[in-house]
Amino acid sequence: MQNSRFLQTLVVFLMAFVLITTSGCELITQTQNETTTDSTSQQQTETSSTNPLIDTSTPQIQISSTTSEPLASIADVVAKVKPSVVAITVKATVTVYDMFGRAYSEEQEGAGSGWIISANGLIVTNNHVVAGATSIMVTFNDGSNMPVDIKTIKYDAISDLAVMQVTATGLPAVTIGNSDQLREGDWVIAIGNSLGEGIRVTQGIVSRQGVSITDENGQEISGLIETDAVINPGNSGGPLVNMAGEVIGITNAKTVATGVEGVGYAISINTAIPIIQELISKGYIVRPYLGIDTETMNSSYAFWYRLQSVPGALVTSVTYNSPADIAGLMVKDIIVRFNGQKVTSSSELNEALQQAKIGQEIEIVYWRGSTQSTVKAVLIETPKPQ
Repeated sequence: MQNSRFLQTLVVFLMAFVLITTSGCELITQTQNETTTDSTSQQQTETSSTNPLIDTSTPQIQISSTTSEPLASIADVVAKVKPSVVAITVKATVTVYDMFGRAYSEEQEGAGSGWIISANGLIVTNNHVVAGATSIMVTFNDGSNMPVDIKTIKYDAISDLAVMQVTATGLPAVTIGNSDQLREGDWVIAIGNSLGEGIRVTQGIVSRQGVSITDENGQEISGLIETDAVINPGNSGGPLVNMAGEVIGITNAKTVATGVEGVGYAISINTAIPIIQELISKGYIVRPYLGIDTETMNSSYAFWYRLQSVPGALVTSVTYNSPADIAGLMVKDIIVRFNGQKVTSSSELNEALQQAKIGQEIEIVYWRGSTQSTVKAVLIETPKPQ
């Protein structure tokens, strides 16, 4: 009898122990989940505060995979797209020189264009439109103005693209098209703040695709659409759209050569979108990094700096502790070969650099004075902008 009572007591004890232990496990698991959730939330908040452009509510930007039906007329295209186009007014302090060569600072005003890529206030434009700006004002289609916080600008000088944020929601975003589906001869429409006189519309056709040009700073820009749509100063950063009212390019430059008319360029949207997406999500573009600035070597540099008159890329600055600095490159070196490729200009060096890989050891042949030398450098990831 006593043995029976002992067994009953033991069974009850074991059942209670199992229940308490199981319940305890559930509580521990729940507490760990809550801790993980709180930690993740805190990390997301910290990340968002360090990069004003990061917004988890912004969807992945998709390039259309199908060909949309064209609208009935250019007027219909303009009615669809124009509400998404903005005029940009920029003020910047620049250094100018008087007739005696004395330098002084002067505030100048410039104009450009942009377009709304998301309803939460993200605006795309060209880097050269906003570079060096001390203040930026955006004018919307309804005539209202809104300042831009300079700190929100994320830019990429190599692709000449920039993204900035205004404090607004519910804005009319554009529809993204597919520039790979363009054909030479297709009708396109350029919409932008032409000559700083407000939003204007011009039309033309696609003349060429996959064009590369060198801008006024010697930077090569590739993946361009050539068009005969009239493009004037102030159009830069505005959209080039197809007859379905989809953005298929970002107006970038106009030739200035004497006697050349009706030739303008736009960055193809298929080239631009991956860069725009990375600017929005990361804040900068990750590329192979050497750590130098260069200019294309010419006879004037050879004369004034008493250098070898050889084609190449003249080093004009070297970033401290960069791969170039560690390898021993110096200002006034002339790079003539990079990673096995002949270099005759600054743009050729940039192109060769972008074809290399992060972590790759590359060989650089250069002239220093009358001596040709070879060094090796290990490329690193583009440093995060300060």
